[in-house]
Amino acid sequence: MEISMNMRRELVEAMLLTSLAQGRLSHAYVFSGPKGAGKTLTAIHLAKALFCGERSSLEAGGQACGACAECRKIEHGNHPDLIRIIPDGSSIKIDQIRDLQRGFAYRAAHARPRMYIIEEAEKMTIQAANSLLKFLEEPSEGIVALLLTDQANALLPTIASRVQRISFAPLTPSSVAQAMIAEGAPESLVNAASQLAAGLDAARQYIQSEWFAESRNVVIQLTREMLDAPATSLITLQQQVFKGHLSEHIETILSLFGLLFKDIIHVQARMKASLNYPDHADWLKQIASRTEASRWVRALELVIEARKQLRAHVNPQLVLERLLVAVQEV
Repeated sequence: MEISMNMRRELVEAMLLTSLAQGRLSHAYVFSGPKGAGKTLTAIHLAKALFCGERSSLEAGGQACGACAECRKIEHGNHPDLIRIIPDGSSIKIDQIRDLQRGFAYRAAHARPRMYIIEEAEKMTIQAANSLLKFLEEPSEGIVALLLTDQANALLPTIASRVQRISFAPLTPSSVAQAMIAEGAPESLVNAASQLAAGLDAARQYIQSEWFAESRNVVIQLTREMLDAPATSLITLQQQVFKGHLSEHIETILSLFGLLFKDIIHVQARMKASLNYPDHADWLKQIASRTEASRWVRALELVIEARKQLRAHVNPQLVLERLLVAVQEV
């Protein structure tokens, strides 16, 4: 049974905490959605709420206190009544599920609630999934199961039929950017990374990769040269892209060109949009004041055409050279 389609993490948490406060929490859920949508964070928050020692704060569906001994044990990964299972190598094996069942059977005499979280649940072997199925078919009182996956359709249909499924919406680019800024990521990079990445984890990978910042700088340099020294841009392209490791990231470079051209259009139109190149805001204003908006609209179209050529296996260097020349001639 599916509870909802593409709910934001905050709404999912509010719904689950309300269900917990009202005694209506299901015995088993599947959290499905793309990486970075907040499935693991929601599972941990629900676990804290389930075990929190300050129950009064949860009466109206509020969050766990985060400070009591129970919450701290969950935070540190050593709560005795919370078991987290992750793949052992490339899969979740039957012995892991059997260990889970034995552990909970040992604690069955306790009146305390218990929870288990299976991450990347789609990686269960057939034997592991069938063993878990028996556990789900005869749920013990006080046990809550959370299965986390970004490939819900890969779960056994018999398991899917015995759990409630909640689909998490992917984070918006602005939410990804805010999360990365809160983590201390460079503000100059977060907007571009969040626009190009499919979720928070992928955006973090961009931010942590030296080649991403290098690619962004090269795109700025090439655009400056297209406007002020056209002949130089092809030399720069050869030396800084195709003679080094950036040649492995041509599609991202094309996307970064597209984000830069959008910034120029937004500045020209005085739109209230977060710039992908905020550290070059003054230069963007200069370009916007001395060029026509139609030029950058056409430049965006050329980027789209270049990406199509790249996916059609046209030589990458030829694709980028054509793009530079075409934008210069617009």
